[in-house]
Amino acid sequence: MAAYDAVFVGAGVNSLASAALLSQAGWNVCVLERNDYLGGCIKTSSELTVSGFTHEVMAAWHPLFTGSAAYAELESELSRRGVEYLNTELPTGTAFPDGRSAFLSTSLEDNMAELERHGAGDGAAWQAMFEAFMANADLSFGVLGTELWSPAGLGLGRQALRRFGRRGLLAYAGNALSSCRDWLGETFRSDAAHGLLAPWVLHTGLGPDQATSGFMTQVIACALQLGGMPVPKGGGVNLVDGLAGIVRDAGGELRTGAAVEQVLVSDGRATAVRLTDGETIRAQRAVVASVTPTQLYGGLLANGVVSPDVAAAAARFRYGRGEMQLHFALGEPPDWQGDERLARTAIVHVTHGLDGISRAVNEAERGLLPAEATVVCGQPVAVDPSRAPDGSWILWIQLQELPAGNVKGDAAAELDVGDGTWTEELREAYADRITKRLAKHIRNLERATVKRVTFSPTDIEAMNVNLVGGDIYGGSCALDQNFLFRPFPEVPGHKTPVEGLWHIGASTHPGPGLGPGSGYLVYKELTKPALPRRLLGRLPAVGQRLQRSVAKPR
Repeated sequence: MAAYDAVFVGAGVNSLASAALLSQAGWNVCVLERNDYLGGCIKTSSELTVSGFTHEVMAAWHPLFTGSAAYAELESELSRRGVEYLNTELPTGTAFPDGRSAFLSTSLEDNMAELERHGAGDGAAWQAMFEAFMANADLSFGVLGTELWSPAGLGLGRQALRRFGRRGLLAYAGNALSSCRDWLGETFRSDAAHGLLAPWVLHTGLGPDQATSGFMTQVIACALQLGGMPVPKGGGVNLVDGLAGIVRDAGGELRTGAAVEQVLVSDGRATAVRLTDGETIRAQRAVVASVTPTQLYGGLLANGVVSPDVAAAAARFRYGRGEMQLHFALGEPPDWQGDERLARTAIVHVTHGLDGISRAVNEAERGLLPAEATVVCGQPVAVDPSRAPDGSWILWIQLQELPAGNVKGDAAAELDVGDGTWTEELREAYADRITKRLAKHIRNLERATVKRVTFSPTDIEAMNVNLVGGDIYGGSCALDQNFLFRPFPEVPGHKTPVEGLWHIGASTHPGPGLGPGSGYLVYKELTKPALPRRLLGRLPAVGQRLQRSVAKPR
């Protein structure tokens, strides 16, 4: 029986980053992946459309990774292995139906001028928002980079209490719970500013009218100005290869085509995993599962290992909206209508604005194909010209407002959805609608298209078992399944009821996105120094003092 210090189930970015960090710390690790490639949602293909065009089949943009604590520790080693990040001064923009456009850059001064151009006073509002956010960025980013159910999480709360006082802390928390619609309406006058920022809520798995969507809009807006929209030169596969190389060079193992059937538990502790072919691999210190709660508690753990309450709560875990991808290989650069900056922007959202996004989200959540979806139009060649032959282009299209499960109808009353399943005919018909709409903004789209490839929500789930119903965010990010409560209130955080078994991935805090946050948090937990025995007996008294401190009136 093979034995390792840690065994990872799944080879997404959280597993790979955590495994690389543990390897550098001297652990012997094994990463098991059921698919025939490593990387999870990072899948780079040079044959998806036509040879010579390098497409990211699913995840494509890496600002969460390059801004992470994990990358800060791994950057020098990844760079030594040839991982090079390219960036842009124009991370995002929005193209409106009337030909107007709005942009967000990496320059505070340029962003102030751009927003002022659309609405008097909005430039100053942007500056005030950014400066206020940065004044407490340690807390805001800390919420997304801390194990909230831990002494570190308690420490973050005490830090906020000392800084704001009781009333100020309540005001700060109230702001964090506001919706995107409310925050935008209170902050900016112009509908162009609203339409520029609101689409980013979709990238967090939320809609613009949900709680915490205002906070997440601020986080992303500031992060885009600070960090741009980086991508690894040549494709995400280079990051995957770099992380895998760190593990292999330390003596670890990464295996594809290795589906885990069960986590084996002895005396309440995870001790090994069994593959579907019957092979058993021993984990001497930890099993780390990058899976959904449904898979973990309803499949990998045998009946009776966890309490009935936990098993039932995991079974109630909800998944979010479906997603669709369109990939275009173009024989020439896009001829965007309007501002020439559109052709230089990494991600352009094509939308009617805040109300259009809200309407499309509502239609999708009622089981309908939106009449006018928000079109996320990624242009990787604008950042990395090596992705396409000279004079050619790639469009990476993401549609994040599609029904979870079967389609009940078409909000535009144009398409026959049949029995609601994603047939090839329905998939291509809906892709045609999106293409026609996009062609109103990209005047040469029809002429320039060499080939288009489309993936429905069903296709996306088939590519990655964690993307249930095409939900690329690992489960609904509604407040009762987010932050303190992710993945679900009965078992929040990453430590499971089974000793030595840890849960990571998009279904866990800090949630979805191409960032290694949960993997990093578990790495830190696994490698933190053990407390001396003389201190262990003092912990209950320390906890009582902390409780009294937090409860003390201010």
